[in-house]
Amino acid sequence: MLEISNLNVYYGQSRILQDVSLSVPDGKVACLLGRNGVGKTTLLKAVMGVLKTRSGSLTYAGENITGWLPYKRARAGIGYVPQGRGIFPYLSVAENLVLGLEATKEGRSDALDEMYQQFPILSTFAKRMAGTLSGGQQQQLALARALISKPKLLVLDEPTEGIQPSIVLEIEELLISLKKKSNLTTLLVEQYLDFALAVADYCYIMEHGAIVLQGEPEMMTQDQTREYITV
Repeated sequence: MLEISNLNVYYGQSRILQDVSLSVPDGKVACLLGRNGVGKTTLLKAVMGVLKTRSGSLTYAGENITGWLPYKRARAGIGYVPQGRGIFPYLSVAENLVLGLEATKEGRSDALDEMYQQFPILSTFAKRMAGTLSGGQQQQLALARALISKPKLLVLDEPTEGIQPSIVLEIEELLISLKKKSNLTTLLVEQYLDFALAVADYCYIMEHGAIVLQGEPEMMTQDQTREYITV
């Protein structure tokens, strides 16, 4: 579904990503781990077209999308939940969800009801301003807004950051369920190791803008992994 090959991204003259290569097979969950500041969020922004690449390539569903603008990537079926959630705080929950449908070429009359069934708390607060929700509720809203357009690839940046354990478990169960039921492909950035290992089919660990370790979760030892993600 997604193939990243020898990707280099700069901020000014500073090289942030150094020949990064990774792949996310169709219907699988790939998790990107690493300490703060190693380039994980930069990589996701490059995948979404928010940051330009200096060199390397991005292939999505067999098509080279390296030069595509962000809106074209969204309309091609890439859903994105950025770090910090990126909701519109002064719009209602329902209005935030409707904006998620802008990524599609045509609206779906059943889309809101489907998200309310998947995230019942959002139905309860449909008319409430999104900024008044708790952190966990806002994260559920951000996920629902990305999923409402039925993406083929879901890109998640730190979905468990700053939320209560019960919601973390719900998100874990959701991602596993989506993979099984709808064959959704997911690229996930995460620092919560237990969550990452529970949902991922394959893990990549970054250090100083490069992939330094990769493998299936069961083949990566706790000592190996924690060496690169603990402060």
